[in-house]
Amino acid sequence: MEALGKKLKTAREERGWDLGYISDETNISTRYLIALENEDFSVFPGEPYALGFLKNYGTFLGLDTKELLNLYRSIMMRDQPAPVEQLLKKSSRAPKIIAVIVAIMALITIVTGAVFLIQRLPERTEPAPQIARAASEYVLMSDFLERRFYPGDSILVNDGINSYRLVFTSLGDVVTVTTPRGPVMLDLGQEVNIDLSDNEYHSLRLFAADFVKNDSLSGALLRFEQEARPQLVSFQDDVQIENLSLIREESQVLLSSPNAFPFTLQAAFQNFCLFRYEVLSERDRPSRNERYYQRAEEINITAQNGIRMGISNAQAVRLQVVAAGRTIPFEAGSPGEVVAADLRWVRDEDNTFRLLFVRLE
Repeated sequence: MEALGKKLKTAREERGWDLGYISDETNISTRYLIALENEDFSVFPGEPYALGFLKNYGTFLGLDTKELLNLYRSIMMRDQPAPVEQLLKKSSRAPKIIAVIVAIMALITIVTGAVFLIQRLPERTEPAPQIARAASEYVLMSDFLERRFYPGDSILVNDGINSYRLVFTSLGDVVTVTTPRGPVMLDLGQEVNIDLSDNEYHSLRLFAADFVKNDSLSGALLRFEQEARPQLVSFQDDVQIENLSLIREESQVLLSSPNAFPFTLQAAFQNFCLFRYEVLSERDRPSRNERYYQRAEEINITAQNGIRMGISNAQAVRLQVVAAGRTIPFEAGSPGEVVAADLRWVRDEDNTFRLLFVRLE
């Protein structure tokens, strides 16, 4: 069976990726990536962190995470020290007479204790009632909460406009949490991002830090982190330039024209990237689209009025607008930056239409 560290390193080198690039893409420190490839788990603050980073690294490399976890457990079992002292312990050389005396004294003690207990037993014993545990409800008052949850427990999350209730539903082979967007299942050390509403980018990060499978009585240690996220700004069809400048002074003007006309946004992905978009102010195309894109993938989005987009890494995608026989490239942001923005027509006070790229704050 191929070693865990060698499997990770081989997969990385086959793809031509260095540790610095993977660290930028996965937000895992280079120190921890080196430790995983060297099978040195002593540098991690705890086993849940080692498991979580291993699963994230394996997923990014396209490896079978179950196989990686099995290799990790094999290493842990192999490295456990054998009870040498017990194996080398010599048998007692006490004389047989001492052993007989000790056995007799033990027997007397047992009989005496049994008689004493029988005398103290009540005539009739009732089984102790089992006290049912009441479900608890918590409130995420800040951006971070970590505590042990039990089935039935819930947490309220407020984004400043609405409140959302998440319920710890069950604990089997995985933890199941019911959210307003549906059930979420997490394995040990797994982390997921939860989009609580149609108008929010990933607003809540949930991490299963510790639990024992199929042991509901022990509960699960869960961590909730609420991220700072861009607020989506609602625009009317005829937004004045002055009002728009209040939202973002450095909005990019890509085109100017006496009339608005359809345009096409072309996105070419250079690296692994989560890209979300929706076409604005078109009744027949109201739905939002979202998926992870790989390197070399491309999409074309045509719109009459505007496009709202969210990008997990601004430098992972090259953007350009094609309209009126022109192709205009533009930058969404800096490397590693999460961007929420509108690409849309607006009309200024001189009745001139401008196609703007507007960063949303």
